[in-house]
Amino acid sequence: MIADAADAKAVRDALVRSSDGLFHVDWVRSRADGLLRLDGRGTSNVAAVLADLDLPDSSGLDTFAQLHGAAPQIPILILTDPQHEAVARVALRQGAHDYFLKGHRDDYLLAKALRTIIERHEFAAMLYEEQDRARAALDAIGDAVISTDLDNRVTYLNAVAEKMTGWKRSEASGHKVEEVFQVVDSMTGEQVREAMELAMRDQATTALNPQLNGATHEAAPFEDSAVPIHNRQGEVTGAVMVFRDMGNSRTLSNRMLYLAQHDPLTDLPNRVLLHDRLNHAISLAHRRRKQMAVLFLDVDRFKHINDSLGHVLGDRLLQSVAQRLLSCVRRSDTVCRQGGDEFVILLSEITQAQDAAVSAEKMLQALAAPHQIDSHELRVTGSIGIGVYPDDGTDTDTLLKHADFAMYHAKDQGRNNYQFFEPDLNVRALERQVLESGLRHAIDSHELVLYYQPKVALESGAIVGAEAFLRWRHPERGLILPVQFVPIAEVCGSIVPIGRWVLREACRQAMAWQAIGIGPLRVAINVSPPELRDRDFVHWVRMILNETGLDPSDLEIELREAVLMQDAQFALEVLNSLKAVGVQLALDDFGTGYSSLSHLKRFPIDILKIDQTFVSELHTDSSTNSIVNAVIGMGKNLGMQVVAEGVESREQLTCLQELACPQGQGFYLSEPLTAAEFTRLCRRKESQAAVSMV
Repeated sequence: MIADAADAKAVRDALVRSSDGLFHVDWVRSRADGLLRLDGRGTSNVAAVLADLDLPDSSGLDTFAQLHGAAPQIPILILTDPQHEAVARVALRQGAHDYFLKGHRDDYLLAKALRTIIERHEFAAMLYEEQDRARAALDAIGDAVISTDLDNRVTYLNAVAEKMTGWKRSEASGHKVEEVFQVVDSMTGEQVREAMELAMRDQATTALNPQLNGATHEAAPFEDSAVPIHNRQGEVTGAVMVFRDMGNSRTLSNRMLYLAQHDPLTDLPNRVLLHDRLNHAISLAHRRRKQMAVLFLDVDRFKHINDSLGHVLGDRLLQSVAQRLLSCVRRSDTVCRQGGDEFVILLSEITQAQDAAVSAEKMLQALAAPHQIDSHELRVTGSIGIGVYPDDGTDTDTLLKHADFAMYHAKDQGRNNYQFFEPDLNVRALERQVLESGLRHAIDSHELVLYYQPKVALESGAIVGAEAFLRWRHPERGLILPVQFVPIAEVCGSIVPIGRWVLREACRQAMAWQAIGIGPLRVAINVSPPELRDRDFVHWVRMILNETGLDPSDLEIELREAVLMQDAQFALEVLNSLKAVGVQLALDDFGTGYSSLSHLKRFPIDILKIDQTFVSELHTDSSTNSIVNAVIGMGKNLGMQVVAEGVESREQLTCLQELACPQGQGFYLSEPLTAAEFTRLCRRKESQAAVSMV
């Protein structure tokens, strides 16, 4: 910033010539323009400011103050007349980096002065940045650091030293080190002062193992070392002491060991500690010729809790489960969280295998009681597999593996039960692994297929709908029924993509039938618990209906009663969303679940399906007739359609017709058919109806 144009040109030419093009010079003639330049383009590309203090709109120190305030991080070189040199000196004290007299201008010296202040500023910035990094590094380490000058006065404390001594860095600066850092000999109890003095006197590292009277004034063992500080000339200017609280180190070490062996959520032993205790228990049982048992427990349908209510509440439930299990075992036993919702219980000594069964039954009962988590009353069950030493394995890995196999067997048996390991479970486990592996490719390999069982109006015999049943055409094993692979798909996570395929294929087939003049028929699909809990389930229903063009009223979604009762509020929200889409909702296997009429009234159910166990006893048990009659009447009164499942004989059909049951399905009416066979059946029914009308 130079007011005079001639001076400005001379300065610019001098800088360009003397620096071989190093400088790019912008010239402004007023303070206002200078401030605008700094504010408008920013300061990142400005290396220095050459300022004349005598400007049209400002003069003297006021000019400098305005510029320095606008860009304090940029070095400023004052250009002034000899008579104003005193003002320039004041500006130096206020933050200017140097000044240059106009009357003694030398092109080389001017460029050199400007380069000097730029380089000095860059070096200072780099040094300051390095100091910041050094301070940050010292604050981040786990050891305490104190530095002193030659007079043994404190010049620096890092964050750890502040905490251990109770002194703040700013407060300790200038104090004698023994005031801040009170050290006593662990044997004599006398104060120790020589560490820093010895380091400075001998110019070498010294080490002591005394005790520190820290912020709590309680003696704590620590180890330290002190080293001298040298300047560039090699002269000693002070000392640095680095010390570590050994009491805290031992506490931290013990805590780290504990955390390495325990689950942080439930505070139960983890699998690391379990393996150690299992090995010890096996060795002990072997020496004493005793039995011991391993129970592998999995919380049934726990993923539903996480998906619907969130992981925080799910974690609280796992903590509650852990406490229930602990209440069921002896002090000599071990309850371990294996991971996720899996727990392993080590019964260190049992007299007979039945003792493990008694413990398992006790655990199932404890889990079944409601878990009150905030405002939620959660009911969960467990599946338990039992492996007994030495019959089911003589080493840790084998016992755990066999108990795991038995747990999956318990799940296959309907959950909420326990099962002992049996040798043939090894074969089943292998079979399970093969099917699980094949399921991952079944959709892409076009191995899945739908069969359709007609729903029949029992009064007229007309086909009014179809229920889709999934089959797996395995390339090596042939046609596999869903009871063999759906439970595996639910556990391994394949059921959701499989369910989406079923939904799309059923809707596509319903539209294909309508295109050739059959129907419209309502097509029904069964939805598993993991599908219903999937957050995108309703979205996929809506999207596939739009994609295929099927009217929502022609799609029926069947849900089991037990699924709805697991979390009634969540199920109600999903069902209301499905009703908003326009689909029909059916309650499958009615009468075999929780059968709460109050819940039934709350849910937006359109169709009740009477379970086949009632239908099978219609012609042999008069009380069953009364139950079915009551269900039919209740459904009609609630405005629901009623369908009887499992019609397998003429006698059952006759009873249902006499009870005025509207619809039925079962092998007596028709077994599940391929799409082509179903089409032919519908054509044949149409032909028979046309003949009877004639």
